Parts: sequence; C-alpha cells; structure tokens
Amino acid sequence: MNSKRLHKYNFNIEPELLTENFTFPFNYTPHPLCLAAAAALQQHIATEESWSEELSLGKMFGVLVVQTQSGEVGFLAAFSGNLAGSNTHPYFVPPIYDMLEEDGYFKIEEQKISEINNQINDLSNNTEYHQSLSILEKETVQATSELTENKKLLKKQKEARDEYRTGNTKINEKEIEMLKLESLSRKAEYRRLAKKWELRKSILQNEILKYKEEIDHLKNERKTRSGILQQKLFDSFQFLNIKGEVKGLNHIFEKSVQKVPPSGSGECAAPKLLQYAFSQELKPIAMAEFWWGASPKKEIRQHGNYYPACKGRCEPILKHMLQGMQIEKDPMEEVEINNTDLEIEYEDGYLLVINKPCGLLSIPGRTSTKSAYHRVQEKYPEASGPLVVHRLDMATSGLLLIAKDKAVHKALQEQFKNRTIKKRYVALLSGGIKEQSGSIDLALASDYNNRPCQMVDIENGKQSITNWKVIDCNNNVTRIEFTPLTGRTHQLRVHAAHPLGLNAPIIGDELYGKKSDRLYLHAEYLEFRHPMSGEIVRVEKKADF
Repeated sequence: MNSKRLHKYNFNIEPELLTENFTFPFNYTPHPLCLAAAAALQQHIATEESWSEELSLGKMFGVLVVQTQSGEVGFLAAFSGNLAGSNTHPYFVPPIYDMLEEDGYFKIEEQKISEINNQINDLSNNTEYHQSLSILEKETVQATSELTENKKLLKKQKEARDEYRTGNTKINEKEIEMLKLESLSRKAEYRRLAKKWELRKSILQNEILKYKEEIDHLKNERKTRSGILQQKLFDSFQFLNIKGEVKGLNHIFEKSVQKVPPSGSGECAAPKLLQYAFSQELKPIAMAEFWWGASPKKEIRQHGNYYPACKGRCEPILKHMLQGMQIEKDPMEEVEINNTDLEIEYEDGYLLVINKPCGLLSIPGRTSTKSAYHRVQEKYPEASGPLVVHRLDMATSGLLLIAKDKAVHKALQEQFKNRTIKKRYVALLSGGIKEQSGSIDLALASDYNNRPCQMVDIENGKQSITNWKVIDCNNNVTRIEFTPLTGRTHQLRVHAAHPLGLNAPIIGDELYGKKSDRLYLHAEYLEFRHPMSGEIVRVEKKADF
C-alpha cells in the first residue's frame, strides 16, 4: 500500500467513534471522523494553486475513514472524474481504471476516433463538396422553373390546337396530321430539356455522393470503434467488495433500470475509495462526499456541502461493493410521525383540507406505507377514489386537499390542471435576498442520475414559474412567501437554491442545501372553487416556525 495515500489524524481517536455500521451512502449525516478528514483534504486542496482555476468551476471530492489490520485509523481521499488532466495524484487513491494512461488502449483508440472525426469534419467542410451542393441547389431551382414554364407553354399550345380543330369545320387530314406532328415535336422538346437538366444534376449528384459515401463510411467506422471501445471500457472497470468478489460494469448494470452503464460510471469518488480500501485490505468505517467550487449550470451544488452518492451511476455499483458489510439503515425508512390524528382545517360532505405534518408522505412510497392517503383512508373508510388531489413533498408541511369521492377528485384535479387553484407557501432561506419581490422562470427536468433531484434544463425541461416576496430578513435568514404558478416536482426548492433563482437554499433542504431538523417550507394557503356549490373556498394555516 502507498503510505502517502493513507492519511493519519492529528488527534487521538476514541474507540466509540469506530462504529460497526458503515455509512448508508444515499442518505447520511457526515461522521465526525469524515468531517475531520474533509477539513484536512480541503487544506490540501488550498495548497495546490495550479488547481485553483479548475476547482473554482466545481468538483466532487470524497473521504473514506479506514482501519488497517494492525488497528491504525486513517482516511483516504478521492475526486470524481479527473483532476488537472490526470486520474492519478499522490494524495488521492488511484482510479479503478485509468483511461488517461498515455500508452493505454483507451487513449490509443480515442486518438484513432479523434482522427476519424477530423476526417469527417474535413470532408464535410470540403470546398469542392460545398460548391457542388450549392450548384446543385441552384440548378435544381432553375430546372424546376424552366420545366414548369415549358409545361405551361405546352398546355397553351395544346389548347390552341384543340381550339383550331373544333372551330375549323373545313380542316383536312393534312392539317390534322400537321397538328399531331407539332404536338409530338413540342413534347419531344420538353423531354430533351428535362433530360438535359437530369444529366447535369446527375453529374453533380455523383460528385456529391462520393463525399457522402466516404463520410457515411467513416461514421460507421467511428460508431463501430466507439461501440467496441465502450464495451472494452466497461470490461476494464472491475469492482471488488469486502468478500473479494469481482464484478464488471456490464454485469452490475444488466439488472438495473438503465441496463447499460451511464457515462462516467465507476469514476465517482465513492467507488474509487472502496475499491482501494478492499484491494489494500483496509476496513471501511465511514464515508462522505462534498462539493468544492461553483455550482454546475443544471444541478445544484453548494460549495462545501455534503452530498449522497449519485443513484444513476453509483447505486448499482455500491449495491455490489457494499455486500458483506453492515450498513446503517436508510434514515428515511426510520422516520416516525407520532401524531396519528389528522389535523383538519376544513371539511364538508365532499372534501377536506388537512395540515400534513413534515415527514409524512402524501401518498404511499416504495419503502414506506405511512402516508396522508392511509391516514385519510383509515378515518374515512367509505371514501372512494384516489383521495389525495395534489402532493406535497414528504419534508414539506402544510395544506393538502383531499376528495371524498372520484367525481370530486376529478373536478378538483381539473382546477389544478387549469391552474385556477391558488397556493401560497412560506419558507426560511439560508441567506439574504437583494430584491424584495420578483418572479422566477426556470424550466425543470428530472436528474435521472441523481434521483429524486430535479435540475434546471432550459432546452428540455418543463416551464416552471414562481412568484416570490420577502417578508423579513434577520441574521442572514430570509422569511419568504412563494406563489407557484406551476406545480413541478421540487419547484420551490430548486428555484430557491439555484444560482439562476434566488441562490439561497431553503433551510433544512438536504437535497439542494444543508440538512437541519426539518425542511422549513410550509404550504400555508389554499384557494379553490368548490366543485359542488361553486363557491370559493379559502383555507389558511400559518407555519409553526
């Protein structure tokens, strides 16, 4: 083992810190030893001035607390992707497979594919090729114009001959024959004109075809080489677990939702750290990953914040790598809502509005059957239909509209669809806001590699609009009022945290900001038209924060 890669702590470690259960990588509070390791890593990052510009753009780092067979405790460090154009740096664990190795297969084949790309670009931008395309386009227009005019002339000449025949009762056979010959001559002239243009275009098309065939041939070669390279790359990533079992990327992902490994699989910090620990017979104690630098344009990452492992790329890999280890339970599965009574803010024979507590799902989830839906179902066993008209995030508290039968549910959902229902939220943001009010319009899409997170995607996302107004600001905490005009998943949370939004995460937002005792977001006002009486119903429940 390279001793430079196992970093020692500068303090004595209490035995009780060496927990038996390893970090649940997709939802965790950083272990104290991980916090100390991250602080040491951040000090090291600060000494590398040549990295400063690259790191200012943002990168994910990870630390893994480990114990040697002799009982010594230290930590390992890793980065996601590559750093300063290299996969290997003395302070960090090595990559699982080094794609940037100069004499390696990947680099050599990548160079060949790059050369093919250059050939395709050269052919696609060839002057003669573009001249032929331009001339063909012009001559096609000219040919169409001439042939169209010639056809019109043929039609007029035919009409004149027909008129002469019908209007001349003394026409003889010789004249009739002359008219036929004239018709045949005109048609032959048109065919000669069409053939002339066809020949001229054919010559140009053949010249163009030579370029297109060569470009297509190169593209097929590129596709074949890329496919072989990708396959070989997948086969080169072989992952260990504590039992010594080895699996490649293809094997790991064949039973996943994606089936095929996403780009970048195996290059994240978490798999690198575990791979090195297993290969060096080090016992993993705890792990954490943090973001350093500016947030990406789409995803939301706050400088210095800790984040769970990504699910799209890392979940299938870590599922294999963590086999045989005692893992902490998912904290989300342990959330208990002690208050079993529904807090009803409005009710009649057709519907009700409840105050959903923070930590309760709106509808049943994959891992939990405790939800507002079940609470309502238990209290109103005679109610039919989907019951819950809209949703609030599990971590969000506030007003939730419930229908007692299918017809009422459908009518209320139609109001949501038509955006006639008015909603208002209150939140506490981490940071100050310069303006006092405004509107945010940022299109959102699912971040499939990091579910359940959403990301800003201007090109492919769905329009998401939020009006906002500052209520007050004290000690760098802003109380704000949100009025969403659309109802996208995590809309308010993303609009608050994203640099193109308010750039101030909601306090307690562990997905887009920092974890706290709760998410400080509450749905405090709901206004809708009663589907039976037609009257406007207004319900308000102030937040308890």
